[in-house]
Amino acid sequence: MLPLSPFLKTLPTYQPGRPIEEVARELGLPAASIIKVASNENPFGPSPLAQAALQKAIAGVNLYPDGNAFYLKQKLAAKLGVETANLVLGNGSNEIIEFVSHALLTPDTNIVVSQYCFAIYPIVAKMFGADVIIVPAKNHGHDLSAMLKAITRKTRIVFVANPNNPTGTLATREDLINFVNQVPDDVLLVLDEAYIEFLDDPVDFVSLIRLGARKNLILMRTFSKIYGLAGLRIGYGIATPELAAALEKIRQPFNVNLLSQIAALAALDDDEHVRKTRDNNFSGLEFFTTAFRQMKLEYVPSNANFILVRVGAGQKIFEAMQKLGVITRPMGGYLLPEWIRISVGTRQENERCLGALKQSLS
Repeated sequence: MLPLSPFLKTLPTYQPGRPIEEVARELGLPAASIIKVASNENPFGPSPLAQAALQKAIAGVNLYPDGNAFYLKQKLAAKLGVETANLVLGNGSNEIIEFVSHALLTPDTNIVVSQYCFAIYPIVAKMFGADVIIVPAKNHGHDLSAMLKAITRKTRIVFVANPNNPTGTLATREDLINFVNQVPDDVLLVLDEAYIEFLDDPVDFVSLIRLGARKNLILMRTFSKIYGLAGLRIGYGIATPELAAALEKIRQPFNVNLLSQIAALAALDDDEHVRKTRDNNFSGLEFFTTAFRQMKLEYVPSNANFILVRVGAGQKIFEAMQKLGVITRPMGGYLLPEWIRISVGTRQENERCLGALKQSLS
C-alpha cells in the first residue's frame, strides 16, 4: 500500500456548483433549457473584448505562454498603481491560497477563519496538516474583534473574504481598517477581494501595500466574477515585493496559460462590460430582496453577486428546483442546511429562478 499523507484521511472534498452539462445528462433535459445560478458566475458571459482577443490567440496555443506574464502584469500594475514586483498570478485566486499555505503552514501551525468562510481556506490548511481555528460568525459575517483574540503564537495566516462568500456580508470600513492594522506583524492577513468590483466604495488597501505600510498583507482578486472569465482560471495577489518574490518561488512555471493571459489583458479594457454587470447585479439583488420580503423568507443582505436565502430544507429545495431546470447552491456543506445560495442572473434568469423557488416551496 502506498504511504499516502496521513492528512488525506480526514481531508474534506470541496463540492463545487454542478455544471449544466452534468445536470442535463442526469435529468435527461436539453442543456439549453437549464439555467445555472449556483456559482456566482457572470450572467453576461466573458467580456466581449476578451472573446475577440481569444479568437485571435487560438492559433498560438502550440507555444508555451509567457511564464512571467509580462504584458498582463504591466497593465495590472498600471491600473492598480503598484509595481509589477507587487503582483503574483495564479490559476484562479485559489492557487494564491495554496501559495501562501506552502510558504507558511506546517503541522505545528494554525490558521484563523470565520465560521462561514470560503470552504477552500480550511481545506488547504488541513492539506498541510495545520489546525483550523474557527471563530463564530456575527450576523453571518466576520466577528473581527473575536478573530483578533483567536490568534495564537502558532497562527501563521488569517483569512478574511470581504465581501464574504457564501454569505455576502461586508465588514464595516472602520472595523476592517482597525483589524488590518492590528493583525500581528508575524501573521499573514489574506484579504480575499474576489467580489470587490461589486462595491460602490471599497476600502483601498492597495495603498498600504504601495507604501509598504503593511508587509503582512496580501490582497487576492480574480477575473472570474466581474470579468466573466471563470472558465479560464486566472486570479492574482497584491503584496509587498518581498512576499510576492517568495510566492514566485512556489509558483509552477506556466501556471497561467496563454489564453488566460490574453483574455485578462483584453478584459481590463472592457469598462462597459463591468458597468453593465454591476448595474444588472444591483437590479438583481433588489429583485430578490423585494421578493423574499414579500414571501416572508429570511435572507442575508448581500454586497456581492449572490444572495443567501433561508428556505427550510435546503437540499430538498435545491433538488426540486434542479428538476425544474434551475441549478442553485445548497448550503449544507457550509453548515447552513436550511439555506440555498442564488447567484444573480439576467432579468429573465432571475424571474425563472424565483418562479422555480415558489413552485418548489409550495
